[in-house]
Amino acid sequence: MRDIKKARTLAGALVALSLVAAACGSSKKSNSAAGGGTTTTAPVKQGGDLVFGAEQEPDCADWMGSCAGASWGQYTFGAQTMPRTFDINPDSTYKVSDLLTEEPKLEQGPPQKVTYKINPKAVWSDGQPITSTDFKYTWDQVVNGKDIYDTTGFKDIATVDDTDPHTAVVTFKNNFAAWRDLFGGFFGIFPSHLLAGKDRDAEMKDGYKFSGGPWMLDHWTKGQEIKLVPNPAYWGKKPNLSSITWKFITDTAAEQQAYKTGQVSMIYPQAQLELTQLKGLPDTKFDVNTSLSYEAIWMNNEKFPLDSVKVRQALAYATDRNAIVQQLFGPVQPDIKPIDAFITPANKDFYSDPFSVYKKDLTKVNDLMTADGWTKGGDGVWAKGGKPAAIVMRTTAGNKRRELTEQILQSQWKEAGFNLTFDNQKSGTLFGQTLPKGDFQAAIYAQVPSSADPGICTTFCSSNIPTAANNNTGNNWTRTKDAKVDSTWDAVDKELDNGKRKDLVKQGHQALADIVSSLPLDPFPDVIVANTRLIGGPIDHNFVFGPWVNANDMFFKG
Repeated sequence: MRDIKKARTLAGALVALSLVAAACGSSKKSNSAAGGGTTTTAPVKQGGDLVFGAEQEPDCADWMGSCAGASWGQYTFGAQTMPRTFDINPDSTYKVSDLLTEEPKLEQGPPQKVTYKINPKAVWSDGQPITSTDFKYTWDQVVNGKDIYDTTGFKDIATVDDTDPHTAVVTFKNNFAAWRDLFGGFFGIFPSHLLAGKDRDAEMKDGYKFSGGPWMLDHWTKGQEIKLVPNPAYWGKKPNLSSITWKFITDTAAEQQAYKTGQVSMIYPQAQLELTQLKGLPDTKFDVNTSLSYEAIWMNNEKFPLDSVKVRQALAYATDRNAIVQQLFGPVQPDIKPIDAFITPANKDFYSDPFSVYKKDLTKVNDLMTADGWTKGGDGVWAKGGKPAAIVMRTTAGNKRRELTEQILQSQWKEAGFNLTFDNQKSGTLFGQTLPKGDFQAAIYAQVPSSADPGICTTFCSSNIPTAANNNTGNNWTRTKDAKVDSTWDAVDKELDNGKRKDLVKQGHQALADIVSSLPLDPFPDVIVANTRLIGGPIDHNFVFGPWVNANDMFFKG
């Protein structure tokens, strides 16, 4: 999963929390080697240092900015330092965080209103209290700032009343079903007393020393590592460890070798065929789970030749998705199957399969391309107006499985008359610059849904295409622009009735399948590999914040 975060974070609007637990919780069977599991029976020690592997390096630490698209920024830094209104348990149920004294009060209105009671003990690392003004500042920055990653939900807020420093009253101008996602996770809440009147991005992008969580930054050596140390002012459970460090190891083979040789004690790798070599290692927890995340072939709907619906449909019929998924994921997760929507079966109440019509069929490829005015040249490649059907694919450099995916696609698409080449990039460049700017034709990466909430307007509505007109804000990097997609997914965000939302979600996925905005591939396996001889405490899946969100409960056993 761990590529693109979905900015709206945590418990989906009015979706029963039991749904999340049933759909993707840790009650699922997992694949663990002997010696694996959570190791809470050992005596808890104080002090010690643990070193982990990170397969991607964040491009920046301004979590609101478009440069902060990669989820690894949250796993290694953001989730450990930014206060938030909700936490998520290992079984994917949600609970009010230590920042609040009680569950926020929802008044459906109209107008919709949410009241947050702030814990009077909650302070920033400099001892200053976390207040309702911080909520107000965060909202204002998301809505009025430049180059913002995603304004979904925040732009539906009319006011944030900060009259009482310990009470934030949020009033909406439009209904927003996923209200729990706001002030929740990937953005968190920002310190107004430190940032107001300053350039927030400049203050934060290369790392920041403030914290409202259990950890704070010791240093970020670009290209090498991020190291965190305990926040002495934290009012909640303080860390047992003296420090935690993530080493950036972006090559998948090198990452696995680093684990084997003890250079790192835990990795959170994307599924790779070579991972099966780690299953039988002693003192190793090897755990695989199906999460809410999904991978796709993302197509830039504004770039030739992908600006044609018929060409995108033809590519869908040129692709044998089942062969790709079975070959590349089967050894790690044998029961895996392709997905047929931009959602996974783990979210069973909202899953549908409109993309199931797209199976390899070269006759349909020929019919669609011919109808769109294309002819095949002597080289077997389609051409139109003197231009060939040539596509450049981009993905994360050094990811062996994705590189193999590209090679399989190259063979499949060549047979269908398309010329596919590759230009892969470092994750920071790809997610922080190339994709937001639309400087690509096609790409392979994973989306990280923030909860069981089904809303994906942030990814596909035309209002979320980054442009100069909206200060380059938005996560619709594929430049999808379709009236049916817009109206349906906008309605999903506003509809509070769960039954009506189900119908709208189904219609929305059908609209995306009709135009093949992009092509969903697989439900991304969530893999943890950890040394249980060295690590004590919880080693659990967390589909939103990553497996280190409870690092303050971990301890060094060595």
